[in-house]
Amino acid sequence: MADEPAQQETPEGAAVFPEIPAELGVHPLLLAAIHAYVFLEGSEAAVLNAAVAEEAMNYVVSYLQRLDGNDLRRAREDMATLVGFAKSEKWPKQHVRFLQDFLKENGIGQ
Repeated sequence: MADEPAQQETPEGAAVFPEIPAELGVHPLLLAAIHAYVFLEGSEAAVLNAAVAEEAMNYVVSYLQRLDGNDLRRAREDMATLVGFAKSEKWPKQHVRFLQDFLKENGIGQ
């Protein structure tokens, strides 16, 4: 359609994570943080400035480290849901492992 923006392809070297369906019920802010983290951590220097990306990723992680109580419990439950979904959809093992280790590897909830 003429009124719709042209769909652009993801540039080579950009790290992207698969779309997560709303039906899973995973908190949208957690999904946004995961997608931003993957892009910032995994994209090549040709796509973004590595030093700036690292700084931004550190902010994302530091904010997630503030989770506690019910918010932390919810994040853990949501991550378990994501792991189950990824396995059922036969995502690559590195994607599943990323989800399994995300909270611990980033000091969230410790």
